[in-house]
Amino acid sequence: MWVEMAQQPLFPKKVTREELNSLVDRAADLIRTAVDYKFILVLLFLKRLNDLWKTEKQQLKERLLKEGWTEEEAEEEAEKEVHHTFNIPKQYLWDEVTKDVKALPEKLATSISEIAKLNEQLQGVINRVDFLEFARNQENRELLRQLVELFNKYDLGGEEVSPDVLGDAYEHILMNFAPEKAKEGEIYTLREVIKLMVEILYPKPGESVYDPCCGSGGMLILSYLHVAEKYGKEEARRLFLWGQERNPEIYAVCQMNLLLHDIKDANIANGDTLDYPRFTDDGKLRQFDVVIANIPWNQDGYGEERLKKADFRERFSFGYPPNNTADWAWIQHMLSSAKENGRIGLVVDNGCLFRGGAEKNIRTKIVEKDWIECVLLLPEKLFYNTGAPGAIIIFNKNKPPERRNKILFINASNEYIPHPSVRRLNSLSAENIRKIVDAYRKFADIPGFSRVVDIKEVKDKDYNLNVTLYVMPLKSQNK
Repeated sequence: MWVEMAQQPLFPKKVTREELNSLVDRAADLIRTAVDYKFILVLLFLKRLNDLWKTEKQQLKERLLKEGWTEEEAEEEAEKEVHHTFNIPKQYLWDEVTKDVKALPEKLATSISEIAKLNEQLQGVINRVDFLEFARNQENRELLRQLVELFNKYDLGGEEVSPDVLGDAYEHILMNFAPEKAKEGEIYTLREVIKLMVEILYPKPGESVYDPCCGSGGMLILSYLHVAEKYGKEEARRLFLWGQERNPEIYAVCQMNLLLHDIKDANIANGDTLDYPRFTDDGKLRQFDVVIANIPWNQDGYGEERLKKADFRERFSFGYPPNNTADWAWIQHMLSSAKENGRIGLVVDNGCLFRGGAEKNIRTKIVEKDWIECVLLLPEKLFYNTGAPGAIIIFNKNKPPERRNKILFINASNEYIPHPSVRRLNSLSAENIRKIVDAYRKFADIPGFSRVVDIKEVKDKDYNLNVTLYVMPLKSQNK
């Protein structure tokens, strides 16, 4: 039996970060075992579109009334497409669509389809989930009603609701489901790991940042937030963001995540980067100031035979990786995508630092080019999909004179705190991040933590970049 939709309450003046996070937690609890988490993401996004449209309309209407327009004239003018961030005819707004609870799935599906048609930047983004398929059974129809009722409790369009708060709520959903989605192959990079990389690479206004496997957009968003914090929000709009994601559903998540963070002009493409990189410039691979990624570790199926057929095969000038791990294919793509004075940083599986065969041949050539600036060993248990520690490699194709023919090795394996919400995981504190970044900036020996190594020593160690060969924590040395 249908339960009628509760009347929307008077909206509170301000929606706090805690309230929104609590809201999405309750939504997550509702669907945990029933459907994909992306339904929550789309509903949050649609509610935001609705409330933003209403806020824009109300603000313009009030201004027009003060200018002497009649109520009817102001109302009509304020609803015109030209005055709104997104083109949404009134009949497809959330408030209209969710009035009739019995037809909710059908009306949501129609609304999503029409809004996507009318807004090019939302095509292939909001219309990736099928609410008709979702609501085939009575239980799911009731679940949808409950989700809509939850979202009706807050106004997500007012000036008090900052993109930071909305973006955090969105990230909260992604993080909430990251442990179980990791089992299905989705990669969610701990935000503290991204903050560490962004602090090291330090993007600036006027620069371009590129993530070739951007997932839900964390690397790009935190680069933007870094510039906003250091230089101000206006300057952050002068940071040019580019990304490519193979999975069409995750591509859609990324686009919504960026828009909820009020990042409207990022260039995100859907497609396989190793086969078909989407960003070109005069027939050549486009190059960027900062290239940053958590690459898919040990991705198989990208050996010589396949990559020789890929677009821009000149990317792989140092050699082709074995078929069972594409780590050094990703690295070469990122190096090819960086300007001559560009900075490159990526999270990798430790194995690619020391494995032999074809990987060693590629690694040897890149070491000889003197492009590796820093190799950083991370603590274990930082990632949802593996307990392995992982490493960060920082490349610089144009090292300052004092860093040439040298590589800084940082062993940060003891720099962690327990994860605040996932018992089996670790995290990085602000102090951990600061200590690591300071060591990178100083590029100096710190006993048990960092060591500047001449490339000759790396050659003597057979081009093995395993951090523990060069620096061990003092605790380990004292055992």
